[in-house]
Parts: sequence; structure tokens; C-alpha cells
Amino acid sequence: MSPALFAPQAKRDLIEAASWIAKDNPAAARALRDSLADAARRLGRYPDLGAPRPDLAGPDIRFLVLSGFPYVVVYDAMRRPPMILRVLHGGRDIPSLMGNG
Repeated sequence: MSPALFAPQAKRDLIEAASWIAKDNPAAARALRDSLADAARRLGRYPDLGAPRPDLAGPDIRFLVLSGFPYVVVYDAMRRPPMILRVLHGGRDIPSLMGNG
């Protein structure tokens, strides 16, 4: 299976997060990118891995907590390969960022 693809906004989210982390810890920024690449591979193979959140998005959109980091991967599980739409810090106002706030 092909890994999940990254929407332009998800790429911007990742660059922003990695740049912020790299200011204090370049190794942690690289680990974030590696963890997200691993998540993309897993989502390509198991698109239903994440949890649906009907309070935040429609039935095709799922949410996966990124292993080892306080980030949530928001992706379209119905696309093949899945499409990562956003990479959001869990401390942010996710409902507002998803248009539900």
C-alpha cells in the first residue's frame, strides 16, 4: 500500500511545528518528521487506524494521535491513499481549527 499523502496545509503544519521545535531541539524536530512519516506509512496500510470524531468532522475524516508527540493527524480515510489534511498540536483549539468552534 502507498503511504498517506500530505495536503498542502498539512505540509505547512509540519514545517511550522518542526521549525518551532528545532529552535530548541533539532533532534526532536527530526524525530517529529520521522514519526509523521511512519504514521503516513501506517495510514496507507490501515486507513481506519484513527478515530472518527463526529463532533469535529464528517464520517470520512479520522484523527490519529502521533506517537511520542502531542500532535493529532487529521486525515481523510476514504481516499486511496489516505490524505493527511492537518497536523495539529493537541493543545490548540482543534474545534476552531476544524471550523466547528
